[in-house]
Amino acid sequence: MQYTEEQASILVEALPYIRRYYGKTIVIKYGGAAMVDERLKEGVCQDVVLMHYVGMRPVLVHGGGPEVSEVMRRLGKEPSFVNGLRVTDAETMEIVEMVLAGKTNKSIVGAINRQGGQAVGLSGRDADLIVAEKAEAEVDLGFVGRVRQVNPGILETLAAGGYIPVISTVACGPDGESYNVNADSVAGEMAARLKAEKLILMTDVPGILQDVQDPDSLISAMSADEAMEMVRSGRASRGMIPKIDACVAAVRGGVERAHIIDGRRPRALLMEIFTDTGIGTMITA
Repeated sequence: MQYTEEQASILVEALPYIRRYYGKTIVIKYGGAAMVDERLKEGVCQDVVLMHYVGMRPVLVHGGGPEVSEVMRRLGKEPSFVNGLRVTDAETMEIVEMVLAGKTNKSIVGAINRQGGQAVGLSGRDADLIVAEKAEAEVDLGFVGRVRQVNPGILETLAAGGYIPVISTVACGPDGESYNVNADSVAGEMAARLKAEKLILMTDVPGILQDVQDPDSLISAMSADEAMEMVRSGRASRGMIPKIDACVAAVRGGVERAHIIDGRRPRALLMEIFTDTGIGTMITA
Protein backbone atom coordinates (compact mmCIF):
# COMPACT_ATOMS: atom_id res chain seq x y z
CA MET A 1 0.00 0.00 0.00
CA GLN A 2 1.36 3.39 -0.99
CA TYR A 3 0.86 6.37 1.31
CA THR A 4 0.05 9.74 -0.22
CA GLU A 5 1.42 13.07 0.91
CA GLU A 6 -2.06 13.95 2.16
CA GLN A 7 -2.19 10.85 4.38
CA ALA A 8 1.24 11.69 5.79
CA SER A 9 0.10 15.26 6.52
CA ILE A 10 -2.96 13.97 8.39
CA LEU A 11 -0.73 11.85 10.62
CA VAL A 12 1.53 14.81 11.36
CA GLU A 13 -1.50 17.00 12.17
CA ALA A 14 -2.59 14.42 14.74
CA LEU A 15 0.75 14.63 16.57
CA PRO A 16 -0.20 17.46 19.01
CA TYR A 17 -3.29 15.53 20.10
CA ILE A 18 -1.37 12.27 20.47
CA ARG A 19 1.19 14.11 22.61
CA ARG A 20 -1.51 15.84 24.66
CA TYR A 21 -3.43 12.65 25.49
CA TYR A 22 -0.50 10.25 25.74
CA GLY A 23 -0.84 8.26 28.96
CA LYS A 24 -4.18 9.94 29.77
CA THR A 25 -7.40 8.12 30.62
CA ILE A 26 -10.42 8.71 28.38
CA VAL A 27 -13.75 7.27 29.53
CA ILE A 28 -16.16 6.46 26.71
CA LYS A 29 -19.82 5.66 27.22
CA TYR A 30 -20.68 3.40 24.31
CA GLY A 31 -24.34 3.09 23.33
CA GLY A 32 -27.06 3.84 20.82
CA ALA A 33 -26.85 3.07 17.12
CA ALA A 34 -23.08 2.60 17.32
CA MET A 35 -23.74 -0.61 19.29
CA VAL A 36 -26.47 -1.91 16.98
CA ASP A 37 -25.09 -1.11 13.51
CA GLU A 38 -22.31 -3.62 12.83
CA ARG A 39 -20.44 -1.22 10.54
CA LEU A 40 -20.44 1.50 13.20
CA LYS A 41 -19.54 -1.01 15.91
CA GLU A 42 -16.49 -2.17 13.95
CA GLY A 43 -15.43 1.46 13.45
CA VAL A 44 -15.76 2.30 17.16
CA CYS A 45 -13.69 -0.72 18.13
CA GLN A 46 -11.00 0.25 15.58
CA ASP A 47 -10.96 3.79 16.99
CA VAL A 48 -10.55 2.49 20.55
CA VAL A 49 -7.69 0.20 19.53
CA LEU A 50 -6.00 3.08 17.69
CA MET A 51 -6.31 5.26 20.80
CA HIS A 52 -4.72 2.51 22.85
CA TYR A 53 -1.78 2.01 20.50
CA VAL A 54 -0.93 5.73 20.36
CA GLY A 55 -0.62 5.75 24.14
CA MET A 56 -4.05 6.70 25.46
CA ARG A 57 -5.91 4.70 28.09
CA PRO A 58 -9.49 4.19 26.85
CA VAL A 59 -12.07 2.80 29.28
CA LEU A 60 -15.39 1.70 27.76
CA VAL A 61 -18.63 1.78 29.72
CA HIS A 62 -21.56 0.32 27.77
CA GLY A 63 -25.31 0.15 27.92
CA GLY A 64 -27.50 -2.35 26.10
CA GLY A 65 -31.13 -1.52 26.84
CA PRO A 66 -32.55 -2.59 23.45
CA GLU A 67 -30.89 -6.01 23.74
CA VAL A 68 -32.30 -6.45 27.25
CA SER A 69 -35.80 -5.58 26.00
CA GLU A 70 -35.46 -7.99 23.09
CA VAL A 71 -34.50 -10.90 25.36
CA MET A 72 -37.27 -10.01 27.84
CA ARG A 73 -39.89 -10.20 25.08
CA ARG A 74 -38.43 -13.50 23.86
CA LEU A 75 -38.91 -14.85 27.38
CA GLY A 76 -42.49 -13.59 27.48
CA LYS A 77 -41.88 -10.57 29.73
CA GLU A 78 -42.94 -7.11 28.53
CA PRO A 79 -40.49 -4.28 29.39
CA SER A 80 -41.89 -1.45 31.51
CA PHE A 81 -40.41 2.03 31.97
CA VAL A 82 -41.07 4.97 34.28
CA ASN A 83 -39.50 8.31 33.29
CA GLY A 84 -37.10 6.46 31.01
CA LEU A 85 -35.93 4.01 33.72
CA ARG A 86 -36.60 0.28 33.36
CA VAL A 87 -38.77 -1.21 36.11
CA THR A 88 -36.49 -4.01 37.29
CA ASP A 89 -38.00 -6.75 39.44
CA ALA A 90 -35.91 -9.75 40.53
CA GLU A 91 -36.62 -11.73 37.35
CA THR A 92 -35.82 -8.73 35.12
CA MET A 93 -32.59 -8.14 37.05
CA GLU A 94 -31.50 -11.70 36.22
CA ILE A 95 -32.14 -10.99 32.52
CA VAL A 96 -30.31 -7.64 32.70
CA GLU A 97 -27.27 -9.28 34.27
CA MET A 98 -27.31 -12.17 31.80
CA VAL A 99 -27.50 -9.84 28.78
CA LEU A 100 -25.30 -6.91 29.83
CA ALA A 101 -22.55 -8.75 31.73
CA GLY A 102 -22.69 -11.73 29.41
CA LYS A 103 -23.81 -11.44 25.79
CA THR A 104 -23.36 -7.70 25.20
CA ASN A 105 -20.14 -7.27 27.15
CA LYS A 106 -18.40 -10.25 25.58
CA SER A 107 -19.54 -9.22 22.10
CA ILE A 108 -17.78 -5.84 22.51
CA VAL A 109 -14.69 -7.52 23.98
CA GLY A 110 -14.52 -9.88 21.01
CA ALA A 111 -14.94 -7.02 18.52
CA ILE A 112 -12.04 -5.08 20.08
CA ASN A 113 -9.83 -8.16 20.17
CA ARG A 114 -10.52 -8.82 16.48
CA GLN A 115 -9.13 -5.34 15.75
CA GLY A 116 -5.86 -6.18 17.49
CA GLY A 117 -6.61 -4.87 20.98
CA GLN A 118 -6.59 -6.77 24.24
CA ALA A 119 -9.92 -6.11 25.92
CA VAL A 120 -11.11 -7.49 29.24
CA GLY A 121 -14.81 -7.55 30.11
CA LEU A 122 -15.97 -6.58 33.59
CA SER A 123 -19.22 -5.91 35.37
CA GLY A 124 -19.58 -3.55 38.29
CA ARG A 125 -19.60 -6.59 40.56
CA ASP A 126 -16.00 -7.52 39.70
CA ALA A 127 -13.70 -6.40 42.53
CA ASP A 128 -16.62 -4.22 43.75
CA LEU A 129 -15.85 -1.90 40.85
CA ILE A 130 -19.28 -0.20 41.10
CA VAL A 131 -21.11 -0.17 44.43
CA ALA A 132 -24.71 1.02 44.21
CA GLU A 133 -27.73 1.65 46.37
CA LYS A 134 -31.40 1.55 45.51
CA ALA A 135 -32.47 4.57 43.50
CA GLU A 136 -35.26 6.64 44.98
CA ALA A 137 -38.19 7.43 42.69
CA GLU A 138 -41.87 8.33 42.79
CA VAL A 139 -42.69 4.64 42.26
CA ASP A 140 -40.78 1.51 43.24
CA LEU A 141 -38.45 0.69 40.32
CA GLY A 142 -37.16 -2.50 41.93
CA PHE A 143 -33.46 -3.18 41.44
CA VAL A 144 -32.61 0.12 39.79
CA GLY A 145 -29.59 1.62 41.51
CA ARG A 146 -27.57 4.77 41.70
CA VAL A 147 -23.79 4.86 42.07
CA ARG A 148 -22.60 5.12 45.64
CA GLN A 149 -18.91 4.35 45.09
CA VAL A 150 -16.44 3.48 42.33
CA ASN A 151 -13.38 1.39 43.24
CA PRO A 152 -11.04 1.68 40.23
CA GLY A 153 -8.13 -0.46 41.46
CA ILE A 154 -8.85 -3.27 38.98
CA LEU A 155 -8.94 -0.74 36.11
CA GLU A 156 -5.54 0.68 37.05
CA THR A 157 -4.11 -2.85 37.16
CA LEU A 158 -5.53 -3.67 33.72
CA ALA A 159 -4.31 -0.39 32.19
CA ALA A 160 -0.80 -1.01 33.54
CA GLY A 161 -0.86 -4.40 31.83
CA GLY A 162 -1.89 -2.95 28.46
CA TYR A 163 -5.52 -4.10 28.58
CA ILE A 164 -8.64 -2.19 27.54
CA PRO A 165 -11.42 -2.43 30.16
CA VAL A 166 -14.98 -2.92 28.89
CA ILE A 167 -17.51 -2.41 31.68
CA SER A 168 -21.18 -3.34 31.94
CA THR A 169 -23.20 -1.36 34.45
CA VAL A 170 -24.48 -4.16 36.66
CA ALA A 171 -23.49 -2.97 40.13
CA CYS A 172 -23.11 -4.60 43.52
CA GLY A 173 -25.44 -3.58 46.36
CA PRO A 174 -24.53 -3.27 50.04
CA ASP A 175 -25.90 -6.76 50.78
CA GLY A 176 -24.45 -8.39 47.67
CA GLU A 177 -27.54 -7.94 45.50
CA SER A 178 -27.27 -6.77 41.89
CA TYR A 179 -28.50 -3.38 40.69
CA ASN A 180 -29.19 -2.07 37.20
CA VAL A 181 -27.53 1.37 36.94
CA ASN A 182 -27.81 3.95 34.16
CA ALA A 183 -24.67 3.74 31.96
CA ASP A 184 -24.35 7.52 31.55
CA SER A 185 -24.31 7.96 35.33
CA VAL A 186 -21.70 5.24 35.76
CA ALA A 187 -19.48 6.77 33.06
CA GLY A 188 -19.64 10.21 34.69
CA GLU A 189 -18.80 8.92 38.16
CA MET A 190 -16.05 6.67 36.81
CA ALA A 191 -14.44 9.48 34.82
CA ALA A 192 -14.33 11.64 37.96
CA ARG A 193 -12.92 8.82 40.10
CA LEU A 194 -10.23 8.00 37.53
CA LYS A 195 -9.37 11.69 37.06
CA ALA A 196 -9.85 11.12 33.34
CA GLU A 197 -8.79 13.75 30.83
CA LYS A 198 -12.04 13.38 28.91
CA LEU A 199 -15.47 11.85 29.20
CA ILE A 200 -17.16 11.07 25.88
CA LEU A 201 -20.82 10.03 25.73
CA MET A 202 -21.86 8.48 22.41
CA THR A 203 -25.55 8.93 21.65
CA ASP A 204 -28.02 9.16 18.77
CA VAL A 205 -28.36 12.95 18.57
CA PRO A 206 -25.86 15.60 17.38
CA GLY A 207 -25.35 16.87 20.94
CA ILE A 208 -27.25 19.40 23.07
CA LEU A 209 -29.61 21.43 20.89
CA GLN A 210 -30.87 24.93 21.62
CA ASP A 211 -34.13 23.81 20.02
CA VAL A 212 -34.82 20.06 20.04
CA GLN A 213 -36.89 20.46 16.87
CA ASP A 214 -33.96 22.02 15.00
CA PRO A 215 -30.95 19.71 14.42
CA ASP A 216 -28.94 22.73 13.23
CA SER A 217 -29.20 24.47 16.63
CA LEU A 218 -26.29 22.50 18.12
CA ILE A 219 -24.54 24.13 21.08
CA SER A 220 -20.85 23.39 20.53
CA ALA A 221 -19.60 24.38 24.01
CA MET A 222 -21.12 25.34 27.34
CA SER A 223 -20.33 25.47 31.05
CA ALA A 224 -21.69 23.06 33.64
CA ASP A 225 -23.86 25.85 35.06
CA GLU A 226 -25.34 26.58 31.63
CA ALA A 227 -26.04 22.89 31.08
CA MET A 228 -27.83 22.55 34.44
CA GLU A 229 -29.88 25.66 33.66
CA MET A 230 -31.14 23.89 30.52
CA VAL A 231 -32.30 21.01 32.72
CA ARG A 232 -33.96 23.31 35.27
CA SER A 233 -35.75 25.31 32.57
CA GLY A 234 -37.04 22.18 30.86
CA ARG A 235 -35.18 22.91 27.60
CA ALA A 236 -33.25 19.64 27.88
CA SER A 237 -35.28 16.66 26.69
CA ARG A 238 -35.88 13.73 29.01
CA GLY A 239 -33.29 11.43 27.43
CA MET A 240 -30.66 14.17 27.53
CA ILE A 241 -31.00 14.84 31.28
CA PRO A 242 -28.94 11.85 32.53
CA LYS A 243 -26.27 12.68 29.95
CA ILE A 244 -26.03 16.28 31.14
CA ASP A 245 -25.99 15.11 34.76
CA ALA A 246 -23.14 12.70 33.97
CA CYS A 247 -21.08 15.37 32.20
CA VAL A 248 -21.60 17.86 35.01
CA ALA A 249 -20.66 15.27 37.66
CA ALA A 250 -17.49 14.48 35.70
CA VAL A 251 -16.25 18.05 35.16
CA ARG A 252 -17.11 19.10 38.70
CA GLY A 253 -15.22 16.02 39.84
CA GLY A 254 -12.02 17.09 38.09
CA VAL A 255 -12.40 15.91 34.48
CA GLU A 256 -11.21 18.66 32.15
CA ARG A 257 -13.83 18.21 29.43
CA ALA A 258 -16.94 16.14 28.83
CA HIS A 259 -18.49 15.63 25.40
CA ILE A 260 -21.84 14.45 24.07
CA ILE A 261 -21.31 13.29 20.49
CA ASP A 262 -23.28 11.69 17.68
CA GLY A 263 -22.26 8.03 17.59
CA ARG A 264 -24.11 7.57 14.31
CA ARG A 265 -21.30 9.42 12.53
CA PRO A 266 -18.47 7.16 11.35
CA ARG A 267 -15.17 7.84 13.18
CA ALA A 268 -16.97 10.07 15.68
CA LEU A 269 -14.42 9.29 18.41
CA LEU A 270 -11.44 10.20 16.25
CA MET A 271 -13.08 13.41 15.05
CA GLU A 272 -13.67 14.42 18.66
CA ILE A 273 -10.17 13.63 19.90
CA PHE A 274 -7.96 14.58 16.96
CA THR A 275 -9.48 17.89 15.84
CA ASP A 276 -9.64 21.38 17.37
CA THR A 277 -13.36 21.88 16.80
CA GLY A 278 -14.47 18.33 17.58
CA ILE A 279 -18.10 17.36 17.12
CA GLY A 280 -21.12 17.47 19.39
CA THR A 281 -21.31 19.49 22.62
CA MET A 282 -18.42 20.07 25.01
CA ILE A 283 -19.15 20.79 28.68
CA THR A 284 -16.51 22.27 30.98
CA ALA A 285 -16.49 23.25 34.64
